[in-house]
Amino acid sequence: METEQLISVLLVDDHEMVRIGLAAVLDTEDGIEVVGEASGGEEGVRLAQQYKPDVVLMDLVMDGMDGIEATREVLKICPDCKVIVLTSYLDDEKMYPVIEAGAFSYLLKTSRANEVADAIRAAVRGQSILESQVAAKMMDRFRTPAPARAPHEDLTDREMEVLRLLAKGRSNQEIADELIIGIKTVKFHVTNLLAKLDVDDRTQAAIYAYKNGLAE
Repeated sequence: METEQLISVLLVDDHEMVRIGLAAVLDTEDGIEVVGEASGGEEGVRLAQQYKPDVVLMDLVMDGMDGIEATREVLKICPDCKVIVLTSYLDDEKMYPVIEAGAFSYLLKTSRANEVADAIRAAVRGQSILESQVAAKMMDRFRTPAPARAPHEDLTDREMEVLRLLAKGRSNQEIADELIIGIKTVKFHVTNLLAKLDVDDRTQAAIYAYKNGLAE
């Protein structure tokens, strides 16, 4: 019988006890393997180059290279890996730059262990997770009057429904179940709405939805 491939995870956090706790929890999760631990951004970049992990759990505030710069550098050398921010901070000056640097998901350290594990599994499926407080802040920051003939005005009613669910972090299967349509139809709508919004992926589409007040 073929063995399921493990999701490789790199931990980057300057607090040793946080790393120990995360490693202990994740090592009990089926299908997840912690392949390395880094105590700072520079070491995190070096280990990312060495291990090419599927997922990097990235702290934001660290001595030396912070999580924002480390995220940017990790994605340069390992563009296929997903960076999940795991932090105690919701400051605008930290949150928005790391998302712009390419962070795939954003969680707070108040998250439960199973939520972190679920976010890791979701990341390798291409589904980003935004902490509810993060999503709310994004809505407050980006909600602006729509310009004349905004790109989303060209979306069909069904494409708009798909976009709203996508912005809530729903997978294709979950969208199909909620709208009672086939998953191939969902993929067709996602492809169309990405083209119409002129964005590259689901994360950018979600950000567009929050920025334009479409995710309520």
